[in-house]
Amino acid sequence: MLPNRGRNSRDSRNSRDGRDDREGRTARTSGHGTAGRAFLLLGRAAGVRTAWTPVGDGEFFCPGCGGDRNYQRLMGRCRFTVVGVPLVPRGETGPVVECAACRRRYGTDALDHPTTTRFAAMLRDAVHTVALAVLAACTPCAPSALTTAACAVRSAGFDDCTEDQLDALVEALAADTGRVFGEPCGAGLAIELHEALDPLAPHLAPAGRETILLQGARIALADGPYTPAEREVLATVGAALTIDADEVARLLRAAARTPS
Repeated sequence: MLPNRGRNSRDSRNSRDGRDDREGRTARTSGHGTAGRAFLLLGRAAGVRTAWTPVGDGEFFCPGCGGDRNYQRLMGRCRFTVVGVPLVPRGETGPVVECAACRRRYGTDALDHPTTTRFAAMLRDAVHTVALAVLAACTPCAPSALTTAACAVRSAGFDDCTEDQLDALVEALAADTGRVFGEPCGAGLAIELHEALDPLAPHLAPAGRETILLQGARIALADGPYTPAEREVLATVGAALTIDADEVARLLRAAARTPS
């Protein structure tokens, strides 16, 4: 006897149920797709936009460009927008710094980094101050110490510095502070060293900080071994440059062993 092939057969019912399931899934999927596209379009049409207003300008070292550039300081007003139309204020943002060259924006802490010109001036002043401090710690300045100091100061950027100028400055410094040659580093001289070195130290690599200390050491060693006053000055220089005291001692020993 042949199997039943009528409309109410089991195979026929399973076939109709399968079509109904597929059609239901298709309808539900189509509905979810429409809703998803609607949300996507709404997300593209709505958002928060910021209108920037210049409130200042100047020159800074741009991290992106890697050099000195002009900048604008900007303040921003945020608004919720729909289809590009601002509707609801969302407060202020900033300030930020925008480079006039690359148009990148940075936090205002970018202004803490000195410009190349300012950094060169800070380095020149630091070397000059260290040289004067070490010379002032010497018993009346020996010609060899003056020559070494003048060479270091000229290398730092004071091209017209001479031994006579440094000698006169040291004498004027002693007369102004009432110090006696060969005395330990006084509070006034220590303050001057910190004023010259503290702003510079964060922007120097460890090798750069060591170089400034060793320049002072070579000036002190130019006329013989370190005196106690010279050691104290150099210890103050190391502290202002954020060099550990043990490392300062090691560097001074190494400089003393190195032929001049």
